[in-house]
Amino acid sequence: MATKSFVVALTAIGLALGAAVWAAKPPRTSGKVDETAKGDWAPTFYKDVLPIVQQHCQTCHRPGQIGPFSLLDYQSARPWAKAIKSAVAARKMPPWLANPEYGHFNNDRSLNRAEIDTIVAWANHGAPAGDPTDAPPPVQWPEGGWSIQPDVTVDLPPYPVPATGVKEWERLAIPSPFKEDTWVTSVQILPGAPAVVHHLCFDFHKHKPTTPYNVYEWVEVPRDDAGAAKTHDGSAQAMQGTVHTRAVGSTEETRRQGRPDIGTGIYYCYLPGLTFEDYRPVHAGIFVPAGSDMLLNLHYTTNGAAVIDRSRIGFTVAKVLPPKKFVQQTTSGEGDDNPDSPVGGQQQANEKLAIPPYDGNYSGPPADITFKKDIELVSLRPHAHVRGKSVRYTLIYPDGREEIVLDVPHYDFNWQLTYRTSLKIPKGSRMHFQFTYDNSASNKYNPDPSKWVYYGGQSWEEMGGPFLGFLMDRNANEEDVIQER
Repeated sequence: MATKSFVVALTAIGLALGAAVWAAKPPRTSGKVDETAKGDWAPTFYKDVLPIVQQHCQTCHRPGQIGPFSLLDYQSARPWAKAIKSAVAARKMPPWLANPEYGHFNNDRSLNRAEIDTIVAWANHGAPAGDPTDAPPPVQWPEGGWSIQPDVTVDLPPYPVPATGVKEWERLAIPSPFKEDTWVTSVQILPGAPAVVHHLCFDFHKHKPTTPYNVYEWVEVPRDDAGAAKTHDGSAQAMQGTVHTRAVGSTEETRRQGRPDIGTGIYYCYLPGLTFEDYRPVHAGIFVPAGSDMLLNLHYTTNGAAVIDRSRIGFTVAKVLPPKKFVQQTTSGEGDDNPDSPVGGQQQANEKLAIPPYDGNYSGPPADITFKKDIELVSLRPHAHVRGKSVRYTLIYPDGREEIVLDVPHYDFNWQLTYRTSLKIPKGSRMHFQFTYDNSASNKYNPDPSKWVYYGGQSWEEMGGPFLGFLMDRNANEEDVIQER
């Protein structure tokens, strides 16, 4: 397949991901860093650098995580001093893609000028250790690869990912681990083989007698030899047609005509760059009724090596009192057939997405979401694929005033971050959202700039979704809050 070598390179890059911190921090400033200058000030690792890397870097740069080296101690960090200096001076690390001119985000993990200058000066002076007694107390990171310490965990069935071939989006239903009504306060999806996990998402749904457990379901998508879908109807995944089923642990497939028996959930996701969602800092949670099902949406991308994925999901739960607020999320409309969702159908005219060959600045179909009541916006998570170039969210108030809420001038598929904010939106406002795409040869992630590109669920196809999160009172009626256009 033409995309095979591209997928291998992409998934290797996708291993470099991180998790956001909630603490507010000084804003970024512009200006060029002098990477060679040596002033009189010689910062040391233990006193000056370690507090910075504890806050911004150790989530990924510690044993068992995806950072290529550890930053827990001086001995591990010292050999990488020049590489660290170059990465932070160029603002490549820690990854943060939002334009600092717009919006305020309380999980902004980018380094401010003083932090960058400290690391650069430390490296320029030979990366001295300093006095170990100056070191702050070590961060007590959870064991087992978790970024949160889960109260409840779910082990997904081992999934054999072949070395080659196209994997469609698959559905899987399992019972939720909660036998009583429960408030979930954080969620982390821990992929077992992140190099091949394109996405792993789920949602909680009331159990239906017709929903089978421990069976994978997917709908066949007719594709050409290069892996591109032959039909361009604006769907990320087919909703009916030839339905394939395979029991967990079996290699035998059955086929039938119709629609899948299993619904699909894409509210809570693992994506490259996105590892956990924590609602505790805003005293919020997700209500999970007793006996609910977890409906999973799984998508694997082969990369030339057969592997077994053993992914896990961890939760923290409210132990005494329920949170004051609950989190409501919109999806992008990509296959969301949840009848209880306040947002239904497609948010964009995705069937019109047709990116010409070699077009380096194609404007995708926009989306407009109208708010029917006053509401608080708390998160934005733009999602596209490898030709995604930039994205902008603009809030249009009832009086016509416009405010750019989020601007990402250089979108990166490998860092699909959630941008957390607190923005009170009055009734009658409208959020306008739009991606641009780069199908040119200058896009180093582009598998083939000579191809027309249409809406679809594979990395070599394209999409664009806003994924908004709102904070609501526990007794609010979510269906009265937002509507799509």
